[in-house]
Amino acid sequence: MALARARRESGMNYWPGFVDALSTLVLGIIFLLTIFVVVQFYLTQEVTGKDTALARLNAQINQLTEMLSLEKTGKISIEDDIARLRSSLTAAEDSRDRYRGLYEGAGSGAAAAESKAAALSSELDAEKRAAARSLAQIELLNQQLAALRSQLSVLQDALEASEKKDRQAQGQITELGQRLNVALAQRVQELSRFRSDFFGRLRAILGDRPDIRIVGDRFVFQSELFFDSGQAVLKPEGRLELDKVASALSDLEKQIPGEIAWVLRVDGHTDVRPISVAQFRSNWELSASRAISVVQYLMSRGISPQHLVAAGFGEFQPIDSGRTDEAFSRNRRIELKLTER
Repeated sequence: MALARARRESGMNYWPGFVDALSTLVLGIIFLLTIFVVVQFYLTQEVTGKDTALARLNAQINQLTEMLSLEKTGKISIEDDIARLRSSLTAAEDSRDRYRGLYEGAGSGAAAAESKAAALSSELDAEKRAAARSLAQIELLNQQLAALRSQLSVLQDALEASEKKDRQAQGQITELGQRLNVALAQRVQELSRFRSDFFGRLRAILGDRPDIRIVGDRFVFQSELFFDSGQAVLKPEGRLELDKVASALSDLEKQIPGEIAWVLRVDGHTDVRPISVAQFRSNWELSASRAISVVQYLMSRGISPQHLVAAGFGEFQPIDSGRTDEAFSRNRRIELKLTER
């Protein structure tokens, strides 16, 4: 009675405001997570589209490069033909001049020389026409080469723009991931702070007892405090201890914002000796039933079911590997752990 009255006199009603603030924080992080998932989806689609465009542009560049190589080869061949024609033309002109000299200096062979000169002139005209056609082909090839170079320049610009957008998208994804990690780390720190406050308050309420220990981030109760051997029905003295836990947990529910996904996990453990009662077929069933009994009692004391989890581990998570009665007793336990959902 005196302890309850002292607790009422010293209590302060500052938790509702704190709950609202933390609820706002959780809603904020959920909003950030939603934005991150949506943005990452659209950025992934855009990056995929850019990769497809890049592959198409690279294929076009390869095709144009092959065409350019073929055009260059043809141009070289035509230039060789022109050089050969020019050489033939020069030889023909030399022959024509020589025969004209003979015609002018010789009277008897004038007719024959004139005929030969006419034939050479005809050959010379044919060679000129062939050279003109070759020059036209060279001009056409030059125009085609210029057009190919222009297309290559456009494709190169498009490729560089696509790569720039891809780098920007990757940078945005990295930035969002970093912001998400920071937000998650902040929420973990907040939950750790609430866990520390809860354990501190629970330890002050329960006091120093040999059958209640703190191991890491868990409160460990010996099963004999709550249950008779081989049973999963709470004893009266065990309910009194759980009333203290429920009181501290009720205050914690008012402090932690609604957007923080937290639960109090109740773990049941047994020793390795097989159970010998008809109600339970294995130690696993016994440990799970005991954890459920604790959760159901906390619910009856006003704790929200969404913040409670019951888990049975049987004999498979011992904290003492010994085979003594003391080791068996240490392994028969109920653990309370405040953690994320």
